[in-house]
Amino acid sequence: MLKIVFMNKEIEFKTFEVKKDEWSSSRFVSETFTGNLEQDQVLLKIDRFALTTNNITYCAAGDMFGYWGFFPTEEGFGRVPVMGYSDVVASNHQDVQVGERLWGFYPMSNYLVIKAGRVSQSNFFDVSEHRQQYAPIYSQYLRALANPYYEPAREDHDLLLRGLYLTSWLVEDFMFDNETFGADSYLITSASSKTSIALGFAVKSRGEKEAIGITSESNREFCKKLGCYSEIITYDEVSSLDASGSVVIVDMAGNLEVLRALHELFQEQVKYSCLIGTTHRDEIKGLLSLSSLPGAKPELFFAPSQAQKRTEELGAGQLEELIGQSLVDFQKYSDQWLTVVRASGQESIEVTFSKLLNGQASPSEGYILSV
Repeated sequence: MLKIVFMNKEIEFKTFEVKKDEWSSSRFVSETFTGNLEQDQVLLKIDRFALTTNNITYCAAGDMFGYWGFFPTEEGFGRVPVMGYSDVVASNHQDVQVGERLWGFYPMSNYLVIKAGRVSQSNFFDVSEHRQQYAPIYSQYLRALANPYYEPAREDHDLLLRGLYLTSWLVEDFMFDNETFGADSYLITSASSKTSIALGFAVKSRGEKEAIGITSESNREFCKKLGCYSEIITYDEVSSLDASGSVVIVDMAGNLEVLRALHELFQEQVKYSCLIGTTHRDEIKGLLSLSSLPGAKPELFFAPSQAQKRTEELGAGQLEELIGQSLVDFQKYSDQWLTVVRASGQESIEVTFSKLLNGQASPSEGYILSV
């Protein structure tokens, strides 16, 4: 066991938690770290993290996909996973050095202790027992300086966009892998969300299909200016769509009413119906129960499955290169419309989480926070 002493005092871990059955009820918990690190354990100081509607989706799918299990806590409460950067401040693993900067999943906290394993030049994994049951993509920590696309000045954009862009890239890749199920175009709900924008960008970059974005009236002009959609319509205008062509539906909103309307309008012309994100826990079960809808039945998309398939086919190096270059292009594209908002402290985190939970966040803003 390694004993770590910081300025001759113990460290206080401060972590944001929500009630699993009532996300609007949140709290910060404090834990004292005495400085003891077991063999292979590493102490990370979490520098900053992104908070987006994707993190609300993690709450909605917390039990279904295991997100609550990444950072276990007291029964009835959950620690919301976020993408962040951290620095190694103490290490009891011979191949992990103090001072290394890491990208990965963290709780909304100021510190985290992990058990390093499967160490390579580019990354390593948290091999703690409680993380063994989850897809490896969720437990890896990437060494920033080993990433050829790493730019210190772009860390905020990287945190805001890399995780969601990976999901959207894999959705588009999955569709391409399956010849878009024979569909002529994409229908993408919640068109103002960053994940939807990323998908629209990926579809346009491929250049083979058109993507129609569906959004609220208040976000219509914002979405039109993005340039990644061939057409923008509002939810009230869904019935005006030309239903003669075949479509794949990518639902980012978790809106049962809209999804039902699209299926009933396009009938058997719905070749695939893909569920990506929802911010309402109860609607996940509702969406999966829509087996009576005409056309292809709605299915949840699980990005790690496609990532694993493509890794086996292409090799990890080639896949990372493809995604990495595409992400760089998307980040540059985001300069046209994305404003980074930085904040720190417990109150800022609580206010920002509430804003996202209640749908009050501006689509043009991206939130980077620190405890």
